Amino acid sequence: MDLYSTQNPALRAHLQEAVMQGLAPDNGLYMPVRIPVLPETFWAQAREMAFPALAFEVTRTLLDGAIPDEDLEKIVYQAFSFDAPVVTLHKRHHILELFHGPTLAFKDFGARFMAGLMAWYNRGQDRELVILVATSGDTGGAVAAGFLHTPGIRVVILYPQGKVSGLQEKQLTALGGNITALEVAGTFDDCQALVKQAFLDQELQAALRLTSANSINIARLIPQAMYYFRAWQQVADNGYKLAYCVPSGNFGNLTAGILAWRMGLPVSHFVAATNANDVVPAYLASGIYTPRPSVQTLSNAMDVGNPSNFVRLLHLLGQDYSTVAGMISGYRFSDQQTLGAIRTVYDQTGYLLDPHGAVGYLAGETFLEKNTDYQIVTLETAHPSKFPDVITGQAGIVPEMPERLAALQDKPKVSIPMPASYPPFKSWLLSQR
Repeated sequence: MDLYSTQNPALRAHLQEAVMQGLAPDNGLYMPVRIPVLPETFWAQAREMAFPALAFEVTRTLLDGAIPDEDLEKIVYQAFSFDAPVVTLHKRHHILELFHGPTLAFKDFGARFMAGLMAWYNRGQDRELVILVATSGDTGGAVAAGFLHTPGIRVVILYPQGKVSGLQEKQLTALGGNITALEVAGTFDDCQALVKQAFLDQELQAALRLTSANSINIARLIPQAMYYFRAWQQVADNGYKLAYCVPSGNFGNLTAGILAWRMGLPVSHFVAATNANDVVPAYLASGIYTPRPSVQTLSNAMDVGNPSNFVRLLHLLGQDYSTVAGMISGYRFSDQQTLGAIRTVYDQTGYLLDPHGAVGYLAGETFLEKNTDYQIVTLETAHPSKFPDVITGQAGIVPEMPERLAALQDKPKVSIPMPASYPPFKSWLLSQR
C-alpha cells in the first residue's frame, strides 16, 4: 500500500513508514494513492458477515498486501472483538452505538487496530517507540487502553487542563505503566500544535523514535471506516436513501465515512454535526474555510477550531467545493439545544444520548425534515455515563455506569502540568530518554 502527502502528492511512503511516522516530513497527512472499490463477490456475502470478518475483508482490500493476511487477520479480529449495534429511534432515524469497547468510546476501534499494527511493525526494535497523542476527550483514553503494557512502546498524552470530563481525565491519568499524561494549560488546538511541532523538529526526531496516535495517523483513520459498513448491514433496505450523521470535531470520523463510500459503501449523503466550533459547516455554506480558536462547550470532544482531517476530506472529494458541499451538509447547535435534545429523546423514547450524540441527533432530525426520501444513521460516539456533569448535573438524568468505568473513580489522578509552549514540552521529552 502506497501513500502520498497531502502537502505534496509526489512525496510517497509505504504503509509502515506512514504509520510509524504519523505525520509526513513536509507536515502533510498521508493518504492512500489508490482507494480500491470492493468487488461484487464481497457485496454478495457482506450482509451476512460477522463484524470482524467484514472488517478484515475491507481492510485487506484497502491495504493490498502490505501485511500478510494471517497477521492482519489477528490484528483486525483483536481490534473488532466487540460489536457496534444499531438502535432505531423511529423508522427513519437510527443510532449507531460505538461505545461498547473497553473505554466506552468509538476511538477504541482505531486505537486497538493501531496498537496491533504498530506492535507488529515494532517487533525486533531495540529503541523505544514514543507515541504522542493530543486529546480533546476520548482519544487519549482509548489510546492509553489500547497500548497499555505493550512492550517497547511508551505513550505520552497531552490534554487541555479543565476541558475534559472527570471520568475522561481518569482514563488518561490513572493507568500508570507506560502511559504518561501531560495536563496542558491551553486548548486542544494547543495540544495538537505541540504534537505537530514535535514531529517537525529534526533534533527531537534524531533523539527519539516518535509517532502519533491521533487521527492524523492513517492507522487510526482506516479502522474507523469499518463501522460504517457494520451500520449498513443492520439498516433495512426499505426504499429510503441512506445518510450518515457524524458528530464532528477533528473530522477523522466523517473522513473515514467518505473513505468507506469511496470503497463502494452504498451511502448517498453525510451530515456534519458540530457545536459552536462550526468552521466546517461555515465552509459548506460559504466555500470559505476560516480556522479560529476553539471555544469550550458541553460536547467537549468536538471543541476543535482547526480540524486536521479537513484536508483529507477535501482530497477524498477531489478538492472541489461543489463536490464537497453536494456530498456533505453541515449544522451547528448550542449547548442549550444539546441539553434539550438529551432530555427530549429520553422522555419520548427512553434512549439516553451523550452530549456529542445529542448534537448528532439534532443535525440528523434537521436533515430528515428537509429530505423526506432519506433515512439516517447518527453515530453515538461515547457512553453517556462518561459525562455526569452534563447528563446528571444539567439534564437531570442518572445514567447506569458500566463497571469498568466505575472502577476508575477512586483511582488517583497522576498528571504532569505543562504550559502551552513548545520549548518546555521539548525539554521534557528529551529529559525522558
